[in-house]
Amino acid sequence: MPLSMGRVLAAAGLIGGVPASALLLLMAAEALDPLPGLAALGATAAGALILARIWLGNLRQLSEALRQAADDHGQVPALEGPLLLPSIVEIGETARRLARTLGTQADQLARLRQADAAIIERLPDPLVVLDEGGQPLRANGAARTLFGGTQGGDLAALLRHPSLAEAVAAARADGGPRRADIALPVPVARELTVHAVPLEPPLSDGGRLLLLLSDRTRDRAVERMRADFVANASHELRTPLASVIGFIDTLRGPAKDDAEAQARFLGIMADQADRMRRLIDDLLGLSRIEITEHEPPTGRVDLAALAAAEAEAMGPILAQRGATVALALAPSTVAAPADAGQIGQVLRNLLENAARYGREGGTIRLEVGPAEKAAGEKVGAEKGAAARWPARPGVVLGVTDEGPGIPRHHIPRLTERFYRVDRGRGRNVGGTGLGLAIVKHIVNRHRGVLLIESEEGVGSSFRVWLPAEAQAGNE
Repeated sequence: MPLSMGRVLAAAGLIGGVPASALLLLMAAEALDPLPGLAALGATAAGALILARIWLGNLRQLSEALRQAADDHGQVPALEGPLLLPSIVEIGETARRLARTLGTQADQLARLRQADAAIIERLPDPLVVLDEGGQPLRANGAARTLFGGTQGGDLAALLRHPSLAEAVAAARADGGPRRADIALPVPVARELTVHAVPLEPPLSDGGRLLLLLSDRTRDRAVERMRADFVANASHELRTPLASVIGFIDTLRGPAKDDAEAQARFLGIMADQADRMRRLIDDLLGLSRIEITEHEPPTGRVDLAALAAAEAEAMGPILAQRGATVALALAPSTVAAPADAGQIGQVLRNLLENAARYGREGGTIRLEVGPAEKAAGEKVGAEKGAAARWPARPGVVLGVTDEGPGIPRHHIPRLTERFYRVDRGRGRNVGGTGLGLAIVKHIVNRHRGVLLIESEEGVGSSFRVWLPAEAQAGNE
């Protein structure tokens, strides 16, 4: 940018004002002849103009260099051209040294911030930073995994929890940390301990409060598992154990020499022992599922291939009831994220229930396909089900039997532990009363939906919706 003439004249006046005034006074007092005086006055004015231009040019160079360094966050460039004033050179060099120092400090600060961010990102416990308004600014990897991102519905539900809101308000009021124990019932039950720590001064991004979360779901589930196992096992094992003890006493006493009674009693004892074994296996399996229910699965499952394999593996049980399986499996039906082992367990339990409680010699229909995309559009599931499935992409597996059906008032309780519509029949066919409870907890872990429908005298239908990967062009 060129120098303005006004600034040059002002600077020249400042530089040459004193000698010009002295010359004028000398000429006015006739101490200096007018002709030499005018010549000296002209020389003074010309020198002042030249000096002012050089001086202002030097200052402009320094100003531009400093502005460039500030805009580019870089070093102060070297000054070019004649530098009349030594002080300008000294100022430029000082500015360069200051810029180098500030640059070094900025690099160190950036490295420290990167190191802090890396440490926080890799902490195993979830961390969430809130702004002045209580909205999430950022979260580390553990928190994003737990809540599905900083804007996820799970995190919003946490921030709306009354206990956490009270702890946050108290922490802001007195500047001290607060703790809250929180239970979130959806999408799966989780129990968290949250520490609210005020940040004073606030972080550079405006963070005013730090939430440190500890997921206690697994620990509490283990505690409940121990108590439930003792309570349930003692209750459900009492009857078969009493039978076995009674038969043993009979074999030792009245039936000691009765070979026919011994053979019959030993067969009954074997059935009761097998029932106790299956009951313990199901209890332990259910407990393991409950411990990990709050942890979303990973992986992809080819549902059609898995269903075909499980139907083939169930052959012996189906043969005992004379049941056949009609398959309706849409190829390339993939559930994700999903746990193949647990989805296989869902299929086995549903098929086994259909075989045990369905009509002897009847047909079991096993269907797998994409979930309906809109109400009224049938894509591998029964009509009318679309309104009950989530709006996001999903797949559906269904098992339908031709059994006696289930009275409507029993359906809401079918997934409770040990709940049976007909207790006597359930025990006679070898059921433990835990199959549908296991199915429910597996479906919950997959963030899925279990739909049970039944009509007395016609049969029952069990359908499971599971999430699927969004396909390009189908979203």
